Formats: sequence, structure tokens, C-alpha cells
Amino acid sequence: MNKTVRRLADGRRITYYDEVPRPEGRTAVDTRDLPPVSAASEVRRDPLTGEEVVIAAHRQSRTYKPPADLCPLCPTAPGRLTEVPERDYDVVVFDNRFPAFAGGAGHADVVCFTSDHSSSFAELSPRRVRTVLEALADRTAELSTQDGVEQVFPFENRGEEIGVTLHHPHGQIYAYPFVPPRTERMLAVARAHRDEYGGHVLGDVLAAEHADRRRTVVQGEHWTAFVPPAARWPVHVLVVPHRRVADLTELDTSERDDFAEVYLSVLRRCDALYGRPLPYVAGWHQAPVRRDRDLAWLHLELFSVRRAQDKLKYLAGSESGMAVWINDSTPEQIADRLRAVG
Repeated sequence: MNKTVRRLADGRRITYYDEVPRPEGRTAVDTRDLPPVSAASEVRRDPLTGEEVVIAAHRQSRTYKPPADLCPLCPTAPGRLTEVPERDYDVVVFDNRFPAFAGGAGHADVVCFTSDHSSSFAELSPRRVRTVLEALADRTAELSTQDGVEQVFPFENRGEEIGVTLHHPHGQIYAYPFVPPRTERMLAVARAHRDEYGGHVLGDVLAAEHADRRRTVVQGEHWTAFVPPAARWPVHVLVVPHRRVADLTELDTSERDDFAEVYLSVLRRCDALYGRPLPYVAGWHQAPVRRDRDLAWLHLELFSVRRAQDKLKYLAGSESGMAVWINDSTPEQIADRLRAVG
């Protein structure tokens, strides 16, 4: 992987991750007349739950569903200046112009997986998936050194049903200035499990899934994708490395290669499930930056709100109001469907 760092017209950082060296280099200049980024966010703690809420009112003005010929994530072309000054790219990461975190508390990146506007993550080559993984690991390492960053969360939102407003294949990286509630809960469970049983809870779950196999979707040499035994969503998959690592930076070469094969198989099954692109959220659960890294086990979680060809799952009273999920399918049924379309 070849890494080149440049600056956009308003001073934001952009990083190109190329699969082969480019003799001409990355020299394109952002010639847009952009005002300085004006963003202010704050973190408020809910006094009733103790959970943090990010207030980022400036995001109301972010780009919303532009036509393909005005996509800001495509490469720059004659007569069309975009967020990416170069005429082509492999993988590119840049500071979000409308960040959820601003003012020195946290950070937000945009990650473009390909310059092809009409593609998707499922259509990437294994090599490109590996490049995306390298970029995410590189940014995880860099963001983890920033003062105030407590956890790095790379994720992809895909599909209008999820709320996506830019259709170009892309994801984001949030560097939280706190450890999110979901992670705090998982760390507490991992600590209690270790104290009682001596092992890691996800390691023990993985061993049980290998023995049972009813919920296994894809198994590779170094990763297994399975439906969690208490799946919340109508499509819900965990992709877990067989070796415990804290975050993406600790994966070795063979693990990164195998992930590409396993994850692409999962995504292609997801798209085949209803004969149409599946809307989903896919996010990397990594260890906090500064504490409890021995309690974390890196894994990717993918879930979808689509529960049938023409039906979506909406978070209603129980889910939204009390965080108690009600699933219309059993985890075993979900796994059966995903295996069947393979």
C-alpha cells in the first residue's frame, strides 16, 4: 500500500491509499473556493442514564442526496470539482466537512472505498477490501494517538432505508471523545465472564458456534461469520477473528487476506437474500484506546432493517423506548436463509 497525504482547499486533510505506486504521484490541487470549516459540537451527558449525547447542529446543512453527476465523493472531472482533487483513486480518506465531532473533541473521517460511483462494497475485489482494511487500520493507529480520543469506530451505512444521503460507496470513522455505552456494556459483560469462567466471552461464544454450526454462515481459516444467538435484527451477522486481537492494527497479513474472502461472501449473500441490494450498517467493534484493551475482542457487526422483500423493521416502542428488541425471526432461520443463497 502506498500512502500520500495532501490538504484540501479549506485545510482539511486528505489521504490516498494506492495499491500500486503512481510514478506521477498525487499532485492534484483542490482549486475550490471553500470557506473555513465552521463546525461546533458538544457532548452532553444524560443525567438520567449517564449516557453521552453528541449535539452537532451544523450537520443540518450537510449534502443531501445529490444527483450522481454532482456527487462530492467522485473524483474531480473537467467542470466538476469534488472533495477528491485527483481524477481517479483506489481508497481515499478525508476529514469530514460536516463532522459529528468538532472543536477538538473527537474526530470524523469519510472513507471512499472506490472511485466507481455505481459500485458497492460487495463488488470490490479481495485486494481492494484488503486496501480498505489497511486504510482503516492506519487511521485507527493515527487517531488513537490524538489527545481526548477514547475509541475509534469505523463503519459503513448503506441504503436509503438506513438513512444514507450519499450513494457513493463510502464509510466513516468516528473517533469518540468517550467510550460509547454499547462498548461499556460489552466490557462489563466480558469482565464478569472472565472473573467467573476465566475465558473471554466472545471466545467462548465463538467456540460454541463452531461446535453447534446452526448459526454459522461462512467460516474461513481465520474468521467465522455467524448470526448471534440473540440476534436483534432481521439480518444480523458477526464476523469474528479466531484469534483475540484488540483492534485492526493487530491483525496479521493472513488474517487480513482471509477477512476479505469471508466478508465478501457475507455481503454477496446479503444482497442475494431478497434479490436486491440489502440496506445495512456494518461497524468495527474495537478496543478503547486507553483502557480495558485486554477485555476487548475485535469483531465486525452487520445488521439490516429489511425483514422481507417489501417490509422494513421499524424500531417502535419496545426497541426505541426501552432498548428491548423483539425479532420476528429466529437466529437459526436467519442463518439458514443466508446459507441457502450462497
